[in-house]
Amino acid sequence: MFKSFTASDKSAAIGNKQPLAGPAAPPVTVQRAIRLMYGGAATSTVYLIAALATMGSLKGALANANKTAKHPLTASQINGEATGYIIYVVLVGLVAIALWLWMARANGQGKNWARVTATVLFVLWTINTIGIVAQTRFILAMVFPVIAWLFGLGAVFLLWRPDSAAFFKPQPSP
Repeated sequence: MFKSFTASDKSAAIGNKQPLAGPAAPPVTVQRAIRLMYGGAATSTVYLIAALATMGSLKGALANANKTAKHPLTASQINGEATGYIIYVVLVGLVAIALWLWMARANGQGKNWARVTATVLFVLWTINTIGIVAQTRFILAMVFPVIAWLFGLGAVFLLWRPDSAAFFKPQPSP
């Protein structure tokens, strides 16, 4: 009396003889780009954790720098500066991780806008990395941003390879 509708029953009832095809698997170049994006997310995560782990000495460093400053800050201003910087680091770190993961997923789905967006984000990260390298005196502070930049460089390079191009072309609607 009751008939179960399975996938094969539905396609037969509609008149389709073959099940609907899913999206094509990404080519090797896109798969590697996605892995590099996950590496960028991992690097950003480690960078955020390391930055938060070293924040304990921030107030002390600000207080020491304040002793020789032309216009010294009050204790309240030092606390405000430290708190503001911690909030900034957390927000930027979480946004960076989210962007890496979002771009990996969207590019894996063959969305051309994601390939363009990843490229624009890479250009912005390049500008940021140049600023970090130019302003930082400590090599260790440059390590994570440069590693993340290298992950981005590799991913963008692979996304624009000829092997990847067909995957990002719009597919006609059935």
